[in-house]
Amino acid sequence: MKAPILVSGSSGLIGSQAVRHFARAGARVVGLDNNGRRQFFGPAGDTRGTLAALRQDVASFEPLELDIRDRAGLARCVGELRPRAVIHCAAQPSHDLARSRPFDDFDTNAVGTLNLLEALRGTCPETPFVLLSTNKVYGDAPNERPLVEHATRFDYADAEDAEGIDEGCRIDASTHSLFGVSKTAADLLVQEYGRAFGMPSVCFRAGCMTGPQHAGVELHGFLSWIVKCAVRAEPYTVIGHGGKQVRDQLHAQDVCGAIEAWLENPHPADVFNLGGGRACHGSLLEVIALLEAELERPFVHDFAPTPRVGDHICYISDTRRFRAAYPSWSPSHSLPELVAELVRAEVAGLHGARRSA
Repeated sequence: MKAPILVSGSSGLIGSQAVRHFARAGARVVGLDNNGRRQFFGPAGDTRGTLAALRQDVASFEPLELDIRDRAGLARCVGELRPRAVIHCAAQPSHDLARSRPFDDFDTNAVGTLNLLEALRGTCPETPFVLLSTNKVYGDAPNERPLVEHATRFDYADAEDAEGIDEGCRIDASTHSLFGVSKTAADLLVQEYGRAFGMPSVCFRAGCMTGPQHAGVELHGFLSWIVKCAVRAEPYTVIGHGGKQVRDQLHAQDVCGAIEAWLENPHPADVFNLGGGRACHGSLLEVIALLEAELERPFVHDFAPTPRVGDHICYISDTRRFRAAYPSWSPSHSLPELVAELVRAEVAGLHGARRSA
């Protein structure tokens, strides 16, 4: 039997997309997941529906219920599988939850990554390792870039920042949130294992990632959550900055395209920013306007004046470094296209739920 691609967090947004993406390419895919999103976020975060769909749709998918905090179990799994690649997506993804459950956050994000790296180093150190890292490794340092305020958004004031934040942004002397700290620890571990042991590894410092299968909740998954609220006519609270804060968005299938490109030519200790960049970005107010146009009705929302601690005011991923190294890759969606796709998926899911009720 051929060696599989091992995907941790295989029922999550990027993990489930990776299962489908690489299975379509003919790979045997083994997924690790323990439905941690339900543990962290309650019923709204439950990913069993995603798992059921993967079982039904992907013949070559082999799911395993395993917590990446289980060091011995992970070592046995990796030793038996000897995977040809590891795509590490499992994480606790919420800033707010990390503050109330710091041990769960750090043990999942940092120690879980260490467990997986050590399992690989002990059996198959030549296996390429992909970490879905985050732009939160930079903390709030991006907020120091000069900004200009427009009617619906903030943007960078200096021409040299026009493409956004690059990998040279510092990671120290800034406020990260506890989630940002645990993900930074994981990011640095992956780099160090690449340098110290020659293990092919990459940290993709991703901005906002989304797609129609995203199980967004109030504490995580901004675009998915705001689409759910808009489609269901539920109130939404804009937290801070008057709704002018800017994010870039990247479709999950484009994340997998970047992973595939890197796996074709991996190196130790690679670090790349990954996001929609200028091709797919907008402010919260601009997203609300897109939703109102798509739904052809107003979207009820209110404003909380105080922003989250360390929240980025304007963050656009500068992906030029990755695009230069892997020129076949580029984002496939504009923001209006992405919003429209999410709305269609949410409307279809809501109608299906009503029919089965």
